[in-house]
Amino acid sequence: MEITTSMIKELREATAAGVLDCKKALEASGGDFEKAKTYLREKGLAAAAKKPDRAAKEGLIDAYIHAGNRVGALIELDCETDFVAKTDDFEELVKNISMHIAAASPEVVQAEDLSPERVEGEREIFHQRAVDSGKPEQVIDKIVDGQIKKFYSEVCLLEQPYVRDTDVTIGEYLNAAIAKIGENIRVRRFARFELGK
Repeated sequence: MEITTSMIKELREATAAGVLDCKKALEASGGDFEKAKTYLREKGLAAAAKKPDRAAKEGLIDAYIHAGNRVGALIELDCETDFVAKTDDFEELVKNISMHIAAASPEVVQAEDLSPERVEGEREIFHQRAVDSGKPEQVIDKIVDGQIKKFYSEVCLLEQPYVRDTDVTIGEYLNAAIAKIGENIRVRRFARFELGK
């Protein structure tokens, strides 16, 4: 059975597991949705979806300075217990995300952190560009939605493709870590510094 993008999307929405994990689960289950969900539960990946409601008040603040000392990032990554914050897996996660921030230069953690005025302004620009290029009226909204999604992937940390594996976003990478570590983990805040800017 062919595994379609819509099948992967549906499973991802139901479990919050990563795209590649959903694809593997569907392949392993022959396209059976319920078996794929069970597969993900067995692997612990679907559990990540249930963790966001739990309080994350421990964690680490860490810095990454790129070679040459011209770019750096400071991040606060939170988890539920200080025990997890001291593990090698959590420390590696913090380092990798701070390195990504230095490389990819996100502006905010997630789309909800952008002001509605900024998003509406971008939407108007994309709409006008589509109109000016002569696109048919019935496809303009789809074009604008696609451009907004691309905009989010450029400025929102959790929507950005992970620089070390562009097949997954930082949000998916974080969800995989949540499934592996077994606690709610969240990026509370970050700052990026570049010499002269």
